[in-house]
Amino acid sequence: MPGELIEYTLAEVALRNGKAGNPTWIVIRDSVYDVTQYMEDHPGGSELIAEWAGKDGTKDFDDFGHSSDALRLLKTLQIGVLVVSDQAKNRKKNVSSDQPKITEDLTQEELMKKKRSKRRMFILCG
Repeated sequence: MPGELIEYTLAEVALRNGKAGNPTWIVIRDSVYDVTQYMEDHPGGSELIAEWAGKDGTKDFDDFGHSSDALRLLKTLQIGVLVVSDQAKNRKKNVSSDQPKITEDLTQEELMKKKRSKRRMFILCG
């Protein structure tokens, strides 16, 4: 049926992380976007999108705020949606089981510094 979107899992999206010649996909609000060709045109720089390659970048995307032109452009890049079980409302609180291992050896000050550095946001402007 024309116009029907393909469903992808987060694991499938994670494989499209822009590395080793793979395309670059991101997830925004449970929709999957192929941003491979757009990255170099991104006004904020390709590195801001690359930070979320193969991942869900909804929070930073929403935190930054984007123009209606940017949202229209984003729609043109949509290739699918997440399967229901991987949609944000159905995910477990700790998506990454190895996350505590990454932070367990950090001091509180180092944790705060790391969180501040992660505040870099990508933008998708039209």
